[in-house]
Amino acid sequence: MEKVCCVCQEACSYKCPTCKVPYCSAACCKVHKASNCQPKQKQNEPIVDQKTNGKKYDFPTVDTVPIEKLEQLRYSEEIKNVLRNPHVRDIMRAILVDENPTKAIALAMTEPIFVEMADACLKVVELPENDQPS
Repeated sequence: MEKVCCVCQEACSYKCPTCKVPYCSAACCKVHKASNCQPKQKQNEPIVDQKTNGKKYDFPTVDTVPIEKLEQLRYSEEIKNVLRNPHVRDIMRAILVDENPTKAIALAMTEPIFVEMADACLKVVELPENDQPS
């Protein structure tokens, strides 16, 4: 089966990297791109949950926290109280800009106020003891 250009209907051998539609030349590619080219949804791609505002993980693991749980962090009064401390916010900024964030988090975990914040986050996102996989 010969592929046909989506613009001029001529035989072609190129595919749009975004939507995989065939095209025959750079000129036809430009015309195609100008016509609102959209990525093609894969058949096995999960349906995006509206509760998570279209957010999903690209590479989930068994340790991945569901986005719904992460969204709950914003409503925790305990976390809000800990984040009122400017020292905690300074520590978090330092982690975000550090070249080795894993090392920065390990260092931050020596600070009791940061441990308090981490514990408050874990209370929100961890499964209850009786719901944990064995």
